[in-house]
Amino acid sequence: MIFSLADLAATTRFAEDMALSLKPGDCLCLSGDLGAGKTTFARALIRAVADDPDLEVPSPTFTLVQVYELRLPIAHFDLYRLGSAEELDELGLEDALSDGAALIEWPEQAAERLPQNLVEIRFAGLDATRTATVSANTDFLDRLKRSCAVRAFLEQAGLLAAERRHLQGDASSRTYEMVRADGKDPVILMNAPHRPDGPPIRDGLPYSRIAHLAEDVVPFVAIAQWLHEQGFAAPEILAEDLDQGFLLVEYLGSGGLLDEQGAPVAERYQLAVDCLAALHGKTPPTTIPIAGAEHHVPAYDPRAMQIEIELLTDWYLPWRTGHPLPDSDRQEYLAIWSGLFSSLEAAEKALVLRDYHSPNLIWRSERQGFDRLGIIDFQDAMIGPSAYDVASLCQDARVTIEPELAEKLLARYIAARHEVDPAFDEAAFREAYAIMAAQRAAKILGIFVRLDQRDGKPAYLRHLPRIEAYIAQSLNHPALRPLRSWFTRVGIGETES
Repeated sequence: MIFSLADLAATTRFAEDMALSLKPGDCLCLSGDLGAGKTTFARALIRAVADDPDLEVPSPTFTLVQVYELRLPIAHFDLYRLGSAEELDELGLEDALSDGAALIEWPEQAAERLPQNLVEIRFAGLDATRTATVSANTDFLDRLKRSCAVRAFLEQAGLLAAERRHLQGDASSRTYEMVRADGKDPVILMNAPHRPDGPPIRDGLPYSRIAHLAEDVVPFVAIAQWLHEQGFAAPEILAEDLDQGFLLVEYLGSGGLLDEQGAPVAERYQLAVDCLAALHGKTPPTTIPIAGAEHHVPAYDPRAMQIEIELLTDWYLPWRTGHPLPDSDRQEYLAIWSGLFSSLEAAEKALVLRDYHSPNLIWRSERQGFDRLGIIDFQDAMIGPSAYDVASLCQDARVTIEPELAEKLLARYIAARHEVDPAFDEAAFREAYAIMAAQRAAKILGIFVRLDQRDGKPAYLRHLPRIEAYIAQSLNHPALRPLRSWFTRVGIGETES
């Protein structure tokens, strides 16, 4: 791939696009004549990863290596003064690539000591004639091409010169960026290429198809539109490329439901549960037309619920106990859940946003009413038991909600539903709530272990004790006694609240 770098701004954009392509293990080797732009590129890339345009990035000419502990650690090498290729081992290149990326100037000084799958970037020319030629393996080039496609999308939206910065994403294959341009409000770029979640696992279908997970951006656009129409603060879609999977969406702010110490703020959770009560009083949509497409909102059917609870037996239990679950225990587990799913057939149905908890709810204190609560990450929405999202909020997977606060929120929700509909069945709802809370907890236990073992994301394991405590609380409901007994027998922690 050849890039034209006509000026400093073009070099900076090239570095940003490259920075958003990087992952641990990438080794970028920069070559070219003096003054061709190697150091300018390296500084721009490091500052982009750091999201700090004023970061001091000294040349490592004399130190040979400068390490930056960023979200993606970067080691910047200058091998011009390297005495021998063996010295590279002492400088820690292998360690740097184990959890970060490396930039190497004058790589020819240690060619035989460099990794095979390196990325070669050759700078040539001066000023308006300057170019950068990138040679790399297919994986890296695919990532870089995707990043360049994002830049082209931004150009079409009038944001060619905008800054692109990595934004913490979710547990899916989607990625997000903060896009900032002079004189304009920041916006969020969603990068969600059309893809299933994993290979086929049953009936020729991947997990995402069975569990009704979004495989493109169409559901996000459709649900955002519908929520807007109902008076909720979902982000506005500012630009879209449905085919490539790019969206520019409104930035709703950075406030959250937690205080500075990371504890839940009751007032904010109360508004969140009020929003749910209002949402569940509306007729859920089955089909939502959007420009150029149509989204059919799937049903949260027993097959989807089952594939989710199997994550506990397939991933969590083997990790927890150190051995696979015997088939007889697995079949008993599935049979118990089958009965519970059957009992949900009569449960009240609503639009289930599916991840209605603190990471996806934005507190906007300057707004009024429901507009104070920004809602994001709803592309997997389905029509299912309304209790699911209430459980998702009251048993927040990312922050501990003490039982006392959870009960107050649950009672507040029930009171709000009673006020609109005196016939609202509290007992039936509480039973559905217990079932869906346990189902969600079983799913999350499996997902968090899978994220560690399959996707190399061990940080999610720190949440497991909280989820284990939540599922123990849910299993105390009389409707879940058979499941509680099963958990006790297979030895998965305590089931007493």
